[in-house]
Amino acid sequence: MGGLAPAWSWLARAERGPSWLRSHVSQNQMAQRLCEPITKRIQAIHAPNQSLAVPTRRSCGLLSPCLNRSCRNDVAMRETELYPPIKALLERQGYTVKGEVTGCDMVGRRGDEPPVIVELKRQFSLALVYQGIDRQSLSDDVYLAVPPFTARSRSKEALALCRRLGLGLMSVHPVPPPLVDVLLDPGSYQPRKRKARQGRLLREFERRVGDPTEGGGRGRPIMTAYRQDALRCALHLRDHGPTKAADLAAVTGVTKARAILSRDVYGWFERVERGIYQLTPKGAEGLAIYADHLPLLAETQNGA
Repeated sequence: MGGLAPAWSWLARAERGPSWLRSHVSQNQMAQRLCEPITKRIQAIHAPNQSLAVPTRRSCGLLSPCLNRSCRNDVAMRETELYPPIKALLERQGYTVKGEVTGCDMVGRRGDEPPVIVELKRQFSLALVYQGIDRQSLSDDVYLAVPPFTARSRSKEALALCRRLGLGLMSVHPVPPPLVDVLLDPGSYQPRKRKARQGRLLREFERRVGDPTEGGGRGRPIMTAYRQDALRCALHLRDHGPTKAADLAAVTGVTKARAILSRDVYGWFERVERGIYQLTPKGAEGLAIYADHLPLLAETQNGA
C-alpha cells in the first residue's frame, strides 16, 4: 500500500469517533434523532385528529446495525445518493474527487499519491465484489460503498470477504445529515491458521471409518466418527444384551464407550444398573436407519 492507508486508517477513527457516535454529530443531534419517534407519538396524543402512524422503517443513526427491527434502514437508496457524502468525506481529507472516470464510480486524487477508487452499489453483492477486484488492477486503494447492512451476520460476512480480497468497505447511512462509516481499509490479508480447529478436523478425519457421507448431501444426518462409535455400541448391545460399559469398550474398541452411553446423545441407551446399559427402542430404530453402514463397522470392529 502507498501512503493512503495510514491516512484512511486515521480517517476511519476520526469519522467514527466513539463506538456509537461520530465526531461530526453532536450528542444533542443524536439525542434528538433517537427521541423523535417518541416525540411524534406524544404530539399525536395531544392532537387526536392527526394520524398516530410513525415511520417504522428508519435508521436510528447508530454506527453499528440496530437490533431493533423497527430501526433498520430498509429504504432503497440510489447510487447517486451515496456519492455526495463520500465525496465530502474525501474532500475533507484533501482529495480532489470526480465521478464516472473511465468506468469507475468515484476517483479521488491527493497530490502524487495513488488514486482512491470507490464503487457504489445499492446493496452488497457478488457483482460489486467483481467490480472491486477489477478496479484493483488500477489501484491498491479500492473501496466498496453500500447502504447500511440490515443484519449483523451479513455485515460480518461482507467484512470477512473484503478483508481477504484486500478491498475497503464503506457504509453510508441516509439519516440527514448522511453519515459515512469506513468499516474497513484496503490492505493485504494473511490468513491466520486456527490450530485448534485444524486439530479437530484431522482427528475427525482419522477416526471416521470409510467415506459414509457424500459431500453436499442433504436430508440425512452426517455420519460422524462419534455416530459411528455410538452405532458400534448399539450393535453390540443388540446382539449381546445389557453389557457393562468397561466390557463394551474392550470388545468394540470404542475407548469412550462409557461417556457415549452416559451422555446418550441420540436416546439409544439406558442404564439398567450402575455401569450396565442396554439398547432402547429408539436405538433399535437407529440401527435400522443406518443398516447400510453396519457391515463396514462390524468388519472394522472384528479387525480391531
